[in-house]
Amino acid sequence: MADAMNNDRSAWLRCYRCWSQRLEAQVHYDAILRIDPETGEPAERVDEVQESVVQCLDCMHDQPHLAVEEGRVVPIEDRWERLVAGTPWVASCTVTVDQDLVEICSGPEAADSLTYGAFGDAGTREFFTHVRFHKHDEERIVVHLLVELYARSSEEATDVLETAARGMLEITSLAEESRPPAHADEAH
Repeated sequence: MADAMNNDRSAWLRCYRCWSQRLEAQVHYDAILRIDPETGEPAERVDEVQESVVQCLDCMHDQPHLAVEEGRVVPIEDRWERLVAGTPWVASCTVTVDQDLVEICSGPEAADSLTYGAFGDAGTREFFTHVRFHKHDEERIVVHLLVELYARSSEEATDVLETAARGMLEITSLAEESRPPAHADEAH
């Protein structure tokens, strides 16, 4: 499977929203290196962190189905097919989480914090979310959201939401939307 996937990069090496192949990897590297006093070269790698985001140059969306590993862009196995072959689904839902999962719930960063509290990394990286409102219920916070995600069926969309939810999830509606039109290459 891996060889077939690598041989046909056109299946996954494109924007999952507009299908453009004009992508850019933004790599951020941070390291602490101990220096050898005699050579001036790094002698020990104390701490290294590399973060990367692949972004479409046409629609400017991040590509959560792609990652940079060892200097190459590669698909993320558990999500690339769902995002590229799937269609957008919009869910109206609530997630009830322990209040310790939400860092802040007011001010400019509240929506991101509430989204992260409800769905973790998937909520901030893979889903398009709109926090409608939230309410406090003793030691818990109930977050009401609209979530757009990509999936190949309503069952898969439900499964993705259930897997990402960091608390009790209630989906009040789930509807398939039409995919944005494929990117027109003639425009470039």
